Amino acid sequence: QVQLVESGGGLVQAGGSLRLSCAASGRTFSSYVMGWFRQAPGKQREFVARISYSGASTYYADSVKGRFTISRDNAKNTVYLQMNSLKPEDTAVYYCNADPPPKTWGWGQGTQVTVSS
Repeated sequence: QVQLVESGGGLVQAGGSLRLSCAASGRTFSSYVMGWFRQAPGKQREFVARISYSGASTYYADSVKGRFTISRDNAKNTVYLQMNSLKPEDTAVYYCNADPPPKTWGWGQGTQVTVSS
């Protein structure tokens, strides 16, 4: 079973930047399309971005397009999310997972991102 550990969240002012990291255990990381998801208080978890196996292809939710950049390092079993021009509406707990998430993987603890106005 793969374990996912997200980090890099914090409190930042609107317009600021953060870089999230997600370390995955297991030797099959490079076999999966990886994604970032987020869940704001009182809302369902939503898709943010995904990246192909090699990292050559990426896709973003309209709400973050042009501001967020997803990347991965398969040698380190790690996926990243660079978040620029942050807005208060980006406040959420951010999670990484394969996309779509395999039932056997579960979810990590996530990392809290809070953007103040």
